[in-house]
Amino acid sequence: MNELTLIAGIAAALGLGAMSPGPSFIMVARTAVTASRMDGIAASVGMGIGGVLFAAIALLGLHVVLTNVPWLYMVLKAAGGAYLIYLGYRIWRGAAQPLALGQDVAPRQRRQLGKSFSLGLVTQLSNPKTAIVYASVFTAFLPPSFSLMLALVLALMVFVIEAGWYVVVAIALSSQRPRAWYLRYKAWIDRAAGGVMAALGGKLIWSARSL
Repeated sequence: MNELTLIAGIAAALGLGAMSPGPSFIMVARTAVTASRMDGIAASVGMGIGGVLFAAIALLGLHVVLTNVPWLYMVLKAAGGAYLIYLGYRIWRGAAQPLALGQDVAPRQRRQLGKSFSLGLVTQLSNPKTAIVYASVFTAFLPPSFSLMLALVLALMVFVIEAGWYVVVAIALSSQRPRAWYLRYKAWIDRAAGGVMAALGGKLIWSARSL
């Protein structure tokens, strides 16, 4: 298998994984709708950086440690699940609070781009299973030995896929019509999003029990 075919196969597998619904999608979508398009994009960049970190872990072979030291993987999954539950609780708690949108809050929102970036990064890193997914895909496609240049290309590709997909989500859901629809049904949407986020966290913690 030549390198172009190899890269295309990995890109297809990771792209489908990135597009699957999960806590990352919920976080980016809600950030784009409730804050601003730029906040959604900042969160997307954080998602991309988190993906690169996990890809680097997989390429360096540290996934072997996670799979062969069950208690470490269990601790990481439990911590990630606890964070998702906390995030879900915060979303649920603020469901009934009115959302201020308009020119008067734009400067404050722009100053929070760093916070949105951090939220995206931490949400991505809260699920160590992502590192195992990357490791599985890389193992399936990569030969036993590969060049540093190929590793760098793969890391860049991971960033483009992860950040690129969520930038599309942020731009789409920060448009006027989706924003107006969200404001109309904010309480219900936030409660549903918070509940799903907490459920995903609970599932992550429960899966750690079986390790």
